[in-house]
Amino acid sequence: MRIHYINMFLFSLMFNILLNVHKNHYNTTLHTPNTTKIPTTRLLCECELYAPPNYNNDPEMKQVMDNFDRHTQQRFHEYEQRMIKNRKQCKEQCEKDIQKIILKEKIQKELREKLSALQIDISTHDIPTCVCEKSIADKVEKGCLKCTQNLGGIVAPSSGVLAGIAEGALHAWKPTAITAAKKAALAEATDAATKAGMKAVSLKIKGLRLSFTDADGFIDLSSIVSKLTYKNGDALVESAKELIGTACINPNTKNTTSFYNSVIVYGGESNIKGFAQAGSDAFQATLTTKTAEFKETYMAAVNSTYAGWQTAIIASIVTIVVIVLIMVIIYLILRNRRKKKMKKKLQYIKLLKE
Repeated sequence: MRIHYINMFLFSLMFNILLNVHKNHYNTTLHTPNTTKIPTTRLLCECELYAPPNYNNDPEMKQVMDNFDRHTQQRFHEYEQRMIKNRKQCKEQCEKDIQKIILKEKIQKELREKLSALQIDISTHDIPTCVCEKSIADKVEKGCLKCTQNLGGIVAPSSGVLAGIAEGALHAWKPTAITAAKKAALAEATDAATKAGMKAVSLKIKGLRLSFTDADGFIDLSSIVSKLTYKNGDALVESAKELIGTACINPNTKNTTSFYNSVIVYGGESNIKGFAQAGSDAFQATLTTKTAEFKETYMAAVNSTYAGWQTAIIASIVTIVVIVLIMVIIYLILRNRRKKKMKKKLQYIKLLKE
């Protein structure tokens, strides 16, 4: 724009020179004795072609002047529009700055009025917090704090005490269970051994059928075998005598049969008194074997039950401890964040007071 002003100024200067130069009717020429006289020439501006009437009526010159005026007016108009726009923007920015300054002064004034009534020793607990401004972190922090207090102060010690009681009861239960298992194993082994002894005696009695016939006065004595008689030879003999009665005595000669003599009277392999030893041997062998088997079975059941209860107690304790630790960690993290926020608030209040 400055270049255009300079061009306009130069053009107007030249234009004024052309217009006013023909008015100077005198030209002074200095002569020296040794110089020749220079003839006066007629100026171009004094020509009739460039006379003011002809100059103003020249269509080309008039067109140039019109174009110049039009472009000049257009540039001035554009410049005016830009200036209006810039003034408007500057005015708006100034108004915004003024509003900010007014608002800042108003806030500072209100803060000074409110903080003037506060005590100097402000702690983190003295700063009120609006309920609507509480964030999710604050709510989670309070929830974790309550859970940690309940779990850490009530549940964890209670679980530890209960776990100790349960562990003690479990340790006290194990010897009792082992004793009961041994007794049960011995009882079942004794029952099985008794059945084995009775079976051995019954097999011995049934073997008499191969040695004696009905002519020899054979009588089936299997019914005399019981839990009270299978190991006692005298009891077997007395039971056999009661069962046989007078069936093996000849009423004419009053003599006993060969079966009776072999089984009861005379000694030997067929004597029923010796069958008690077979029953006793079978009982002892079966008792030893079955006792070991049943003890192993019952002890395995006791150990499995003990291990299961112990694992359950340990798992419950570990679970509770892990939950408490997680709650404590979350609480400490949120508490640290809250302390940082309170510290920033205190610093801000301190700066405002200063």
